[in-house]
Amino acid sequence: MKNIKEYLQQHADEILGDIKKLVLAESPSLDKTAVDSCGEVLQSIFQQRLGITADVEHQDQLGNHLKFTLGSEGPQTTVLGHFDTVWDIGELPLREEDGKLYGPGILDMKSGLIQAIWAVRALAQRDLIKDQRIVFLCNSDEEIGSVSSSDWIARHAQGSAQVLVVEPAVAGSGALKIARKGTGRYDVTINGLAAHAGNNPEEGISAVQEMAQQILFLHGLNAPERGTTVNVGIASGGNRINVVADKAVLGIDTRVTHAEEAQRIHQAIMQITPFTPGITLQVSGEQSRPPMQQTPASLKMLERAQRVAQALGFSVEGKAVGGGSDGNFTAAMGLPTLDGLGATGVGIHARHEHILIANVASRAALVAGMILGDALPEGETPCHK
Repeated sequence: MKNIKEYLQQHADEILGDIKKLVLAESPSLDKTAVDSCGEVLQSIFQQRLGITADVEHQDQLGNHLKFTLGSEGPQTTVLGHFDTVWDIGELPLREEDGKLYGPGILDMKSGLIQAIWAVRALAQRDLIKDQRIVFLCNSDEEIGSVSSSDWIARHAQGSAQVLVVEPAVAGSGALKIARKGTGRYDVTINGLAAHAGNNPEEGISAVQEMAQQILFLHGLNAPERGTTVNVGIASGGNRINVVADKAVLGIDTRVTHAEEAQRIHQAIMQITPFTPGITLQVSGEQSRPPMQQTPASLKMLERAQRVAQALGFSVEGKAVGGGSDGNFTAAMGLPTLDGLGATGVGIHARHEHILIANVASRAALVAGMILGDALPEGETPCHK
């Protein structure tokens, strides 16, 4: 692994240049034109660094998904990564300061994609990719729940010997992610009856009052002792201060650690009833990602990652986290899945989102080591920082 890390360190400026290029191709999830333009930049990087082109999964409304394949036979390593972001175009600048590189989606998770590309390039340069197939699945809608890509991911990941998710490492520690909560998204529309707030309020039926009661009920579904959270993150209603509100809407986020809790929460939300006579409710949504639970196979992958990291001169731990990723889907399929193999840094979905430049080469080398499998190349010995 020492030689692989040295190769990546020697090309650190080029790796950083590719990261900047991809980050500057801004890609908010719901802007198909922008996301597809970013996808074209990503395709050009794959072509330049690995000499491979994409199989494009075209989408009508969201961005197209991209599949890149290296090799045709042998066990498959699937690398998962998305290139959409939560940031509107122009909302965050790209800047470098004190060994940190800031920018929209740079940590979540464009740097991880570039590091994985260079990990494979480092292996290819040493002729270490033999008798295996490497498939990159790069989707465009992870930040909105992978609504158009979850089936596509499942189809192309099926049968993988291992799945490497190059989402960012745990903030602060650089730990890998061995378990994630399942996630759900729900919308509730509340319909009441408008009336003048001064002349005849008794004739109205307030959707806002109903909304307040529903929020209390929904938050009552929380069960932190089971790892379950229910959060009403969006709440709005009414349109005039002097009118009894006839409409309100709620947006709900759910997180669960076990499938049984996912079922409990889903049933409770889908079966909510009005507190106020005359109110009607429309409820939609689902548990969009199953929980990613630690398994003997994922534990074995973590142990291998720890051996690779030791050979590279650093250490990594495994942690469970609350956020979901596309690794939830492959783990639920029974595929050995390890997450958090991407960049280190702080500020996912925050304005101070950044990566630590000094760790880019070593994290790329970690991915390379995971692709190699259990055995290090002959003659490789641990190296030290």
